[in-house]
Amino acid sequence: MQSGAPARSLALSFACALAVGGACSDESEVPEDDDSYVTTGVTGANAATGTGSSPSTGAWGAGHQGGGGEGPVSHGPYPIVLAHGFFGFEEFAGLDFATYFYEVKEDLAQKGETLVFTPAVDPFNDSTFRGGQLVERIEAILADTGYDKVVIIGHSQGGLDARVVAHDRPDLVAAVVTVATPHGGTPVADIALGLVDDPTFGGVIDDLVNAIGAALYDQVGNETAVTKPLHLFSQPGITAFNAAYPDAPGVFYASLTGRTDSNLGGMGCVADFELPIVTALKQDKDPTDPFFVLTEGVIDGSGNDPNDGLVRVEDAKHGEFWGCVPADHLDEVGHLLGDGPGFGNDFDHKTLYREIIAELRARGF
Repeated sequence: MQSGAPARSLALSFACALAVGGACSDESEVPEDDDSYVTTGVTGANAATGTGSSPSTGAWGAGHQGGGGEGPVSHGPYPIVLAHGFFGFEEFAGLDFATYFYEVKEDLAQKGETLVFTPAVDPFNDSTFRGGQLVERIEAILADTGYDKVVIIGHSQGGLDARVVAHDRPDLVAAVVTVATPHGGTPVADIALGLVDDPTFGGVIDDLVNAIGAALYDQVGNETAVTKPLHLFSQPGITAFNAAYPDAPGVFYASLTGRTDSNLGGMGCVADFELPIVTALKQDKDPTDPFFVLTEGVIDGSGNDPNDGLVRVEDAKHGEFWGCVPADHLDEVGHLLGDGPGFGNDFDHKTLYREIIAELRARGF
C-alpha cells in the first residue's frame, strides 16, 4: 500500500476524476416512488405518463411501434437505455445542457432514434443496488413504450448496472453493450482503497465528495459515500461481483473501450468485431488528459497496459469485444462539455454511439 502525500493525491485524483466524469448526467437521484425521472428523445417526455415525443418512422427509428397494440412488441428495434456511470447527476453547476452522455440523445433523435432513455440511479452506490433501481426504471419505460425488452448501453459503472439487470431480469433485456466498464476492476481502486478504508482519510474523501456535490449538483444525499463503488472496482469486489452476476442466456453482450496516453493498443485492442470508427482511427493517438495523468501512470506503471486513464483495456472486455477508440474516460461520453479529444485525434463520441446503435439494429436489436 502506498502512503503519504503521493498516495493521498492518487485517491483524491481518482475520486475527482470520477466526479468530473459522472458529474454531468442528465438525470438526478430521485425517490423510489417518483415516476418523473424517465425521459425520452430530446423532448424530455415522461415515460411514466407517456407524454412527449412519439416513436419515429425515420431511417434509424423505422419499426418503432410501441404502445396501443394488443400486446408488447417482442422484436427490435428496441428502446435504448443509456446507463450512466458513478457520480451521475441531473445538472452540473446548474447547466441544463451539461448532460452525462453529452448531446448524444439529441444527436440520435436527429437520426430517428427517439426512443432513447437516460434513467437515473443512485450516483454513489454499488451496482447491486443501482441495478435494482435500473430494473424499476426499465419496467416504467417498457410500460410506456409497449415493448417487452430494451437494449442497454452502459458507460463505466453503468455497464455493471446493466449486467445486474440482465442477470436478474433477462426477460427485460435484449442486449448489453458496455463502454469502458471495469469488468475486471481497476488497479487504481485497490490503491485508493488502502487510504479510503482508513477511517480518518476515508471521511475526508466522503466530505470532499459531498462538498463538491453540494456546490455543483442539484441533489446530494446525506449518506453519500465513495467507498461502495471503490470496493466494487477493487479486485476482491469485482471478483465477488462477477461470481454473483454471470451472463444471462439469451442476452447478447458486447464491449468496447478507450485508449489514451498516445497508446495505439497493440494486441490488447485486437477485436472480435470492429465498428467503422475503430477501424478508421486505429492510428490516431489520444494524449493523456490532465485529469488522468496520475491514474493513468498508476495503471501503466507496471507495464505497457493500454487504458483510458481509469480502466485497462483488458479489464473492459466482456462478451464480444468491439475494439478500442482513441479516447479517455471523459472523451468516451463527450466531456468536459464536448471539448473533444487531444490534438490530431478525430474521435467523436456522438459518432461512436451512432455506430453502436446502428450495429445493434443491423443485428436485429
